Amino acid sequence: MHKKIGCAALLTGILGAGLLAPAIAHEQTSAEAAIDYRAAVMTVFRWNIKPMGDMMKGEIPWDGPVFARHAKDLAAAASLDLMSGFPEESEEGETDAKPEVWMDWEDFQAKFKDLQEQSAKLAEVAATGGRGVVGEQFQATADTCKACHKKFKE
Repeated sequence: MHKKIGCAALLTGILGAGLLAPAIAHEQTSAEAAIDYRAAVMTVFRWNIKPMGDMMKGEIPWDGPVFARHAKDLAAAASLDLMSGFPEESEEGETDAKPEVWMDWEDFQAKFKDLQEQSAKLAEVAATGGRGVVGEQFQATADTCKACHKKFKE
């Protein structure tokens, strides 16, 4: 008896997932979901870069291990496939992305690649160095963010 109930529940779950999969897949490829995804990734970027910047400016006390954790998390977030969050149909809607993202896609991709490379270097340097050592690499990383925002963000 228990096997029949267990199998029936399993079968119901599989069938239910099969029926929901197209709805989930549609949601994941919709313009709204793409905008939400990229906004979430940008929030993670900001969550990590802001305290590092505050430490570098002396606005909050220097804490090497905390800085290193933020640098590591920024690099991890930068390794996500952010480009998939910018399908052409997501130009419209509640977004801060300028039309230039899609008009100059290659430059947009190049600027994101720069962020990936610089944030990975920052994570390496922050893992072993103090405030003086990470300053130059932090600035290089922050500059990649600014370059992209200047051209591609409202």
